[in-house]
Amino acid sequence: MRTGLVARKLGMTRLFSEDGTHVPVTVLKVDNLQVVQQRTAEKDGYTALQLGVDTIKPKNVTKALRGHFAKANVEPKRKLVEFRVAADAMVEVGAELSVEHFIVGQFVDVTGTTIGKGFAGVMKRHNFRGLEASHGVSVSHRSHGSTGQRQDPGKVFKGKKMAGHMGDRQRTQQNLQIVRTDADRGLIMVKGSIPGSEGQYVVVRDAVKKPRAKDLPMPAALKAAK
Repeated sequence: MRTGLVARKLGMTRLFSEDGTHVPVTVLKVDNLQVVQQRTAEKDGYTALQLGVDTIKPKNVTKALRGHFAKANVEPKRKLVEFRVAADAMVEVGAELSVEHFIVGQFVDVTGTTIGKGFAGVMKRHNFRGLEASHGVSVSHRSHGSTGQRQDPGKVFKGKKMAGHMGDRQRTQQNLQIVRTDADRGLIMVKGSIPGSEGQYVVVRDAVKKPRAKDLPMPAALKAAK
């Protein structure tokens, strides 16, 4: 099990294949992604890598985190994400990962936070059809109608679909295909849409429901030291 990558969603565009068909893609940007800490079985009870992406001014980081980054000898990072990895997939602290960690044609799972919609009614949130638009129904055309039963059980069951907060939830889009990578600009083009708004961070991992692609960089694809 390899580490994943942390990227920023730039937006959507399209690419053209050799036969002229267009492929809608989401463009992800990986910028200055480094290993900040190793979790080992001897010390922590499990093996994992903590990655940090995008630099931030030291004055905007807590004193504890400044010490954490100083120990790893890396610049302060805007976001930290931890990935469970196999013992033979560990990467040295301070190493910078490249977008070539993923290869064209392989499938990945992308995790992001959906766009928040605020408080929404049942017609928007759960696709209810609403009440009749006829005589006898006043004002409540978009309401959900009855929510309970009779005196027995005399309550509303948990999980009943009702109006409420919509969006702003962590969601994972599975089995998305890598269409193209650009190592020079740190870009990954993923086929289709992914959760989240533009500018938001997403986590990209190898797909868990697809066979492992051949020729994957192990333990990871690293940028050459300048």
